[in-house]
Amino acid sequence: MADLGWNPLHGVSSYPTERYAVLADRIGGILRSRNDIVLVQAEAVAALEAAAASLARPGLAALNIVTSPYGSWFGQWLRRGGATVRDLVAEPGLPIEIEAVAEALDAVGRIDVLALVHAESASGILNPLCGILALARARGIVTVVDAVASIGGHKFDVDEFGIDIAVIGPQKALGGPAGLSALSVSPRAWDLILRDGAPRDSILSLADLKSWVDNGRRGLPGTPAPLEFFALEIALDRVEAEGLENIVARHALAASATRAGLTALGAAAWVPAAKASNLVTAVPVPKALAPAALIAAAGRLGVELTDAVGTAPARLVRLNHTGSRASFQTVLSNVVAYGAALRQAGHPGDIAAAAEAISAAYSR
Repeated sequence: MADLGWNPLHGVSSYPTERYAVLADRIGGILRSRNDIVLVQAEAVAALEAAAASLARPGLAALNIVTSPYGSWFGQWLRRGGATVRDLVAEPGLPIEIEAVAEALDAVGRIDVLALVHAESASGILNPLCGILALARARGIVTVVDAVASIGGHKFDVDEFGIDIAVIGPQKALGGPAGLSALSVSPRAWDLILRDGAPRDSILSLADLKSWVDNGRRGLPGTPAPLEFFALEIALDRVEAEGLENIVARHALAASATRAGLTALGAAAWVPAAKASNLVTAVPVPKALAPAALIAAAGRLGVELTDAVGTAPARLVRLNHTGSRASFQTVLSNVVAYGAALRQAGHPGDIAAAAEAISAAYSR
């Protein structure tokens, strides 16, 4: 049998147990959180499901804001655990309106938990987080915020905003690995999770992770994947070297330059800047033109554009400027490729003006 050799990636040393607490504290610094930080050895969808599974039980009442498939899944997970859930669903591809949240809270009576996504990578929108949190705080409601696509791209301060459970993954604006995630959990949230026989002995059990916190934050349950934790360390090194404020500013510049380029091209962005994510810009596709055709035309130029997810009947294409893509080169290639794809399909687009507008945005 041929000797295929041994890849050094298969022989990585175990991650030192004393460094898990250091990682958690570094993530707490990024989140501006003095609450407990727990680490989940899976992509952030698993951390979100763990939050739902750990909160849900008969008698729990939740208002679940749905602006993408992720919000819809969260409501399903809560219902699976026996919770009573009202889904507040936004118009397809659009953020929720704060007035709609206020009306729903006034109409439904007692609510224990309110859940929402902050920034949506699915459609490039930004929900009015601070206003919604203020409504929840005034009513004593525990809040769950999916910040996977906003941390590093927008201001996000757990303590200042008063967030009870914040879920993040490092794979987007922070430029880290996709196989790990983390949650910030407040004392109020722990009280709700741990009452009435919290789920135990499960990858979805936050109660098990509370035991990890209480027992010194050393070895995690299960068999940790060392590569993921070493990769997360390197990503956090880079975040701390650049500075979180600078990373947020870099994403804000990429978003504003993209919008300027699209405007000059003659293709308006999907939502106003105040309602848009800094990580992804969505743009409507002209009538009678299939999004897949635009995406394929851009792909032939070596640029990856993507279809928006869960936004029907809205027909949107996403321009990604997340993480390392939040740069002049990527913003320019995204908009130029989109303009070229439009022109190939017979639609007008001033590519030179778009390039000039992007250059001007980055030259200020």
